[in-house]
Amino acid sequence: MSLPYGYLATVALLAAATLFTLAAPVRPRPLAMLSFRLGVVVNELPFVAFASLLAATVLALAEGDLTSPAAAGVAAAAVVGLGAGLGLVAWRGRQALPAVRRAMGAVPVSRRLPYGRILFRPVFRRRRAVERIPGLTYGPAGRRNLLDLYRHRSRPGGAPVLIHLHGGGYTGGRKNTQSLPLLHRLAGQGWVCVSANYRLRPQATFHDHLVDAKKVIAWVREHGPSYGADPDRIVLAGSSAGAHMAALAGLTADDPAFQPGFEHVDTSVAAVVGLGGYYGPYYDGDPRTSPFAHVRPDAPPFFLAHGDHDTLAPVETARSFAERLRGLSTRPVVYAELPGGHHAFDLFHSLRFEAVVNAIDAFTAQVLSCGSPERPRWRPGPPARQSG
Repeated sequence: MSLPYGYLATVALLAAATLFTLAAPVRPRPLAMLSFRLGVVVNELPFVAFASLLAATVLALAEGDLTSPAAAGVAAAAVVGLGAGLGLVAWRGRQALPAVRRAMGAVPVSRRLPYGRILFRPVFRRRRAVERIPGLTYGPAGRRNLLDLYRHRSRPGGAPVLIHLHGGGYTGGRKNTQSLPLLHRLAGQGWVCVSANYRLRPQATFHDHLVDAKKVIAWVREHGPSYGADPDRIVLAGSSAGAHMAALAGLTADDPAFQPGFEHVDTSVAAVVGLGGYYGPYYDGDPRTSPFAHVRPDAPPFFLAHGDHDTLAPVETARSFAERLRGLSTRPVVYAELPGGHHAFDLFHSLRFEAVVNAIDAFTAQVLSCGSPERPRWRPGPPARQSG
């Protein structure tokens, strides 16, 4: 009897992805990138990986490929061994909820998670109640200056706004690909959400990226009300490089150097949300291109979430940025370190990201209502970290 090579290849691929997910090497760089690419789906969707293993095993049994004792032993070892490894991955994902609850301190974070969506529709991101208006122009740079707008189909007025900037190392990425569970959740609750493209390297520079981010804010100030948005309640969010840009835009509000032609537009924001962000200098190494250089006492409130197993944007930099913000800013700074979290944890409806979305929901509700007498200023909990 021939060996079930197709089945063995499936098992080997799942085993490698699970191993890289659990080990998460950060050096050398090619190995870190391989770990990310192999593990990004498995780490957030271990149930899907296990279902794939079971489906491959059932198919191999149906085709008679596992009738020999050796093949049956391999299948049993694969199901038990990989099941245990994927179970550990799922357990780590479940620890995100207590981590974000600790980080938020006295502000309650919902314990409810949409398990049905996580288990059966983790990639299906849209909600029937949410309307998407794609391809709105906010600048002159063609496709790179387009944004998508999400709002509830009932079209409420005076809605708070979330602007999201995608990641991709400033060389790739596009709107409508990242943090969509967050955009759809908030839009379904009556927010107006915006996901924007921006100019990329090598054609664009650091200055161009930041100008584009501020142009998006300026567009919301001018055009947002016609879509039901409240231009005085803007939260700026980003993933990876988008978090770097969001942090810089939030910390350099109204700086005319980054607002050519719209110097007098108010580009301040109510809060900044960074997801798996890189916060060091730009490619040219200039320290002034790092958010560290712009932290100030009147910085907006920050919510930072970072995986402690991130192989592309090391967690140490995120920790240091949160500590610098806490040391200088007079506004709330929430830092949640996600156990077992890798880079790009915001792609799917997963245990980890849904917990983070719950925390962002609570964080934004708190910071947007701090001016009311029944919701006084608050202090977040201690940095939520996990070792290892």
